Amino acid sequence: MTVRPPLCDPDELRTLFLFEKLQPEQLAQLCRAGRTEVVEPGPVYAEGEDATCFYVLLEGTLVTSRRVGADDVEINRTSQRGVYAGAFQAYLGDRVPQLYTNSMRVTEPSRFFVLTAAEFARIVHEWFPMAVHLLEGLFFGNQQFQQRVSQRERLLALGSLSAGLTHELNNPAAASLRATAALRERVAGMRHKLKILAGGPYRQADLDALVGIQERAAERVAKAEQLSPLDASDQEDAVSDWLEDHGIRESWVLAPVFVQAGLDEEWLDQVAAAVEEELLESALRWLNYTVETELLMNEIEDSTSRISGLVNAARQYSQLDRAPYQVVDVHELLESTLQMLGGKFGSGVEVVREFDHTLPRIPAYPGELNQVWTNLIDNAVAAMDGSGTLTVRTSGDHGRLVVDFLDTGPGVPPEIRSRIFEPFFTTKPVGQGTGLGLDISWRIVVNKHHGDLEVESQPGNTRFRVRLPLTAAADPDAEEASA
Repeated sequence: MTVRPPLCDPDELRTLFLFEKLQPEQLAQLCRAGRTEVVEPGPVYAEGEDATCFYVLLEGTLVTSRRVGADDVEINRTSQRGVYAGAFQAYLGDRVPQLYTNSMRVTEPSRFFVLTAAEFARIVHEWFPMAVHLLEGLFFGNQQFQQRVSQRERLLALGSLSAGLTHELNNPAAASLRATAALRERVAGMRHKLKILAGGPYRQADLDALVGIQERAAERVAKAEQLSPLDASDQEDAVSDWLEDHGIRESWVLAPVFVQAGLDEEWLDQVAAAVEEELLESALRWLNYTVETELLMNEIEDSTSRISGLVNAARQYSQLDRAPYQVVDVHELLESTLQMLGGKFGSGVEVVREFDHTLPRIPAYPGELNQVWTNLIDNAVAAMDGSGTLTVRTSGDHGRLVVDFLDTGPGVPPEIRSRIFEPFFTTKPVGQGTGLGLDISWRIVVNKHHGDLEVESQPGNTRFRVRLPLTAAADPDAEEASA
């Protein structure tokens, strides 16, 4: 509720620091253009509403706040005469959204000098044209500068991811090439051995038995379990002894292949019982080619599956074929980011996943959340300097989905903890960081998703916690514009 008091007093305006340098005729014009109002305790305007008025406090107490998630966080509480709030960017016109950037309320009956946004813009343009140009240049120049540095930050992250992805793709691709070359040699050897078998004095029953053994060997390969190096060595010795006892030449060449395929002395006894003694060596060498071929095909399959998984992770990470705003499974986003960054972890960093897969899918901008995950994971790995444990954990908390990133690095010093989300603040050496990674992450989480991002840190235990709402904003496009 507002009550109109007596008309504006130019002499009173002159006592305010904002107007103390104005001429008497200018003060008179201000009074004609504006008004004084007494506002009872309660809200004056809300963040995100159309910015229609410029307020200057004459007496009373005002409180400004900004929305963080579902909460209004107090920014300022003051009784200082002359402080101003509201549509103070009206002079920029329609080049920026004319919305209130915070909320304001008063805690006691308070008196304001009020100008409409249009009157405020007109007066500033008419009285201070040079200042307007300077302010416009500063505002838009800073905005452009931040955009360019933000783009640079994204490009640096992309370059880092590309390097990691290239490394990750190169390993299975090289393995696949090696296996393909070896497979070509084994197939040639099998053709040669098949020619010998076909031209030899073998009965049909012997050949049938040999084919049956070959098929059973292929089945054993598919089910073979990975042995420890010690167990594998012991088993190779045992198989090699069996081969030597049966007069098989170069037993040390055949034994490792049979052991890798899960073929032991008991299985070799079955082979010896199934074929004539004079056929045993030819049969075992034929089976050796079969086993090697199966193992090489498994290696190629594993390598190509790894490549396919990385390509799918890259597509999931980039979200190039997805809508910008959609309902997503956060765990899929986290997995794609971890895969994309896997090449940067090194052997000294252990990654622990503690995922609660019962959590629901949430409405979000997945491409931008992936950028948040990238920044937080990259910072954690860098902090551990090649050695430590990175834990990524998901959980629920009072209607929100929580993602924790924990590392065992040295921690964030208390004296800078309050500054790490500031734009351009970085502890990295010159040229290695822009200081925008955490600022961008905060804006994505808080402004675009109405969540929150916080840090708790002590040596050996640093946690960045992201909270995201489970339900969508009423109008995500409008929320994006206001952000």
